[in-house]
Amino acid sequence: MAREALAILVGGGPAPGINGVIAAAAIEAFNCGLRAIGIYDGYRDLAAGGRPKTVELTFDHVSRIHTTGGSILRTSRTNPAKDEATLERCVTALDALGIRYLVCIGGDDTTYGAAKIAERARGRIGVATVPKTIDNDLPLPDDAPTFGFETARSVGAGVLETLMEDARTTTRWYVVICMGRKSGSLSLGMCKASGSTVAVLPEEFSQKTTLASVADTIVGSIVKGRSLGREYGVAVVAEGIAERIGDDVLSSGGNLSRDSFGNVPLADVPLGVILRDAVRKRLSEIGVNSVVHTKDIGYELRCAKPVPFDMDYTRTLGFGAVRYLVDGGSGALIALSGGRVTPITLENLLDPSTGRIRTRQVDLATEAYRVARDYMVRLEPSDFSDPARVGRLAAQTNLKPGEFSGQFEYVATSPPQ
Repeated sequence: MAREALAILVGGGPAPGINGVIAAAAIEAFNCGLRAIGIYDGYRDLAAGGRPKTVELTFDHVSRIHTTGGSILRTSRTNPAKDEATLERCVTALDALGIRYLVCIGGDDTTYGAAKIAERARGRIGVATVPKTIDNDLPLPDDAPTFGFETARSVGAGVLETLMEDARTTTRWYVVICMGRKSGSLSLGMCKASGSTVAVLPEEFSQKTTLASVADTIVGSIVKGRSLGREYGVAVVAEGIAERIGDDVLSSGGNLSRDSFGNVPLADVPLGVILRDAVRKRLSEIGVNSVVHTKDIGYELRCAKPVPFDMDYTRTLGFGAVRYLVDGGSGALIALSGGRVTPITLENLLDPSTGRIRTRQVDLATEAYRVARDYMVRLEPSDFSDPARVGRLAAQTNLKPGEFSGQFEYVATSPPQ
């Protein structure tokens, strides 16, 4: 009798640790008497109704890949649940491959697609997902990080440290755009770890804000730094700010297309240039002479060699996904809680108002955020309650104290309006 097959695929953007999940899932499949089939390019070929390129994974294929970055199975952003026909093609293609179990490695969009496949397969195919995203925006128990986040934060913090030293050496400011569509978690973590000057997060603003309010937040940090004798710094800005600012900024990238999940590719939006120019203009208006440059950090983090935390973490997740499926489970995301594998049903991850996977955002009420904020150089309400402080701030500009308060006190609120 032919052995049952377990398939593994990867969706969405890369994240450090993918290969660790693939390796652990394949090895545990072998231990359970299953074949391990790797499906290349995520859902792409399944959704098209074709026979995807696959590889029969062996121990020699996977025994050492947990130490490497990238994905040996590549990845894609194809939406398998784009419509009923696409979903049916995916399930039919999996049936044709003889797949009994499916492990999907991905973020919120991949998880959403897996939930729909599990629902449509009606038990014929057991489906489990493993949460992957450097954005750290999936709602995991115990506020656990998504795998890849710790590596991305470590690598990104190293880049920011060198930029801080460059800024100090050359007496300039950098506006650094960091990945994070729905959450500022990565930007905050990188800023906090590196000791960068200030982080600017989507969560700190109203759902719809203005370019001026974001620029004034950065300008306020520049002015406050100068009042403390520091004419340099690094502002770390989460790219999701672009969606809060609105269509005028998104449209600046030209005629932007959307991916199969309806997302605008934020990498195509020149947010850094837009913010840099807005900050330069505002500085000129208030008489501050400061050199400001922009830098993007993102793609160089996604395929980095995983740190030991992510190597360890992903091996447990891959093992847990297979054990969950073999034990009769289906339709869950595999997480850890208290050091134990904890399946979370995909239905419980859905936001009932949108029908999509809920995203986790930075909680501005936590000590983790508060300590980061307290170590930033940033305008705060206390700066405007003391006339002497206002005077020192205004002295860095061509504004009188009352004028400075009138123009900048609003960015000291949380969130700025």
